[in-house]
Amino acid sequence: MCWQVLLCVLTALAVSGAQPHHPLTSTEMVNSINKANTTWMAGQNFPNADISYLKGLCGTLLKGPRLPELTHSVENVKLPDSFDPRQQWPDCPTIQQIRDQGSCGSCWAFGAAEAISDRICIQTSGKVSVEISAEDLLSCCDECGMGCSGGYPSEAWLFWKNTGLVTGGLYDSGEGCRPYTISPCEHHVNGTRPPCHGEGDTPKCETQCIDGYSPSYQKDKHFGKHTYSVPSKEEQIMAELYKNGPVEAAFSVYEDFPQYKTGVYQHVKGDFLGGHAIKILGWGKENGTPYWLAANSWNSDWGDKGFFKIKRGNDECGIESEVVAGIPHN
Repeated sequence: MCWQVLLCVLTALAVSGAQPHHPLTSTEMVNSINKANTTWMAGQNFPNADISYLKGLCGTLLKGPRLPELTHSVENVKLPDSFDPRQQWPDCPTIQQIRDQGSCGSCWAFGAAEAISDRICIQTSGKVSVEISAEDLLSCCDECGMGCSGGYPSEAWLFWKNTGLVTGGLYDSGEGCRPYTISPCEHHVNGTRPPCHGEGDTPKCETQCIDGYSPSYQKDKHFGKHTYSVPSKEEQIMAELYKNGPVEAAFSVYEDFPQYKTGVYQHVKGDFLGGHAIKILGWGKENGTPYWLAANSWNSDWGDKGFFKIKRGNDECGIESEVVAGIPHN
């Protein structure tokens, strides 16, 4: 009789159309992470998102070309136990900014544009505060990769040095020469934005500013003086952040990361989704766990108001392996 019962159950499932939940879109993964009593808490950041959409957000091509390394002399530097550049450089508003890449795998361009914006302000002691255009980088850097389908952070920084980048604010801000043109979409809970769909098209490279903006496209460009990789050592990354400001880092994203809410992220479960680039700002310790403080580009209603912490010192998900940075031209 056992096989007959089993047959009845399978038939009922087939008739009802019941399907096993993918762990990413169900509460099972969130509950499983939270029951694991690890260093972070999960929540429903993407309750209705398709897995292909989430893979599309992870647009960083890992293990790409490497810039020459710049090594800091750290023997005589007393690095603090915690460091938050939002407090260190309060006159630089971009350090506190969270952007939204929309339905485009442009994280590689966002991480660079955000860190470059911060560094221009830091180097000028707050006298020059600009939002570097992620759109200009995304659409005009052919050597960076494939636009919304992915790119290399190191090539993004080289493009800033060799070709320059204009200014450009958030979507619909009307600020800067080339504001972002891909609209934010609602991949989170109870939002007001339109729903997210598949990967968007890469915008065209427009070598002119929006109407009414002055100066001209060429005159609005900002350039890097030096670009480099930061050695994959905890103290080297800390020294770079402390001395020069935020950096761009790439890491491997697994299915649990999109569910992050609070605490210090470390990979618990789930399959690999893709490479992702973010901005690392600072560091600290939470309940004894060392972390990097980072800014994501999935809007401020993701994670901890758009920010997250990730375990520091053990190259968690490769976070310390591909750190790039540069010094602005005076």
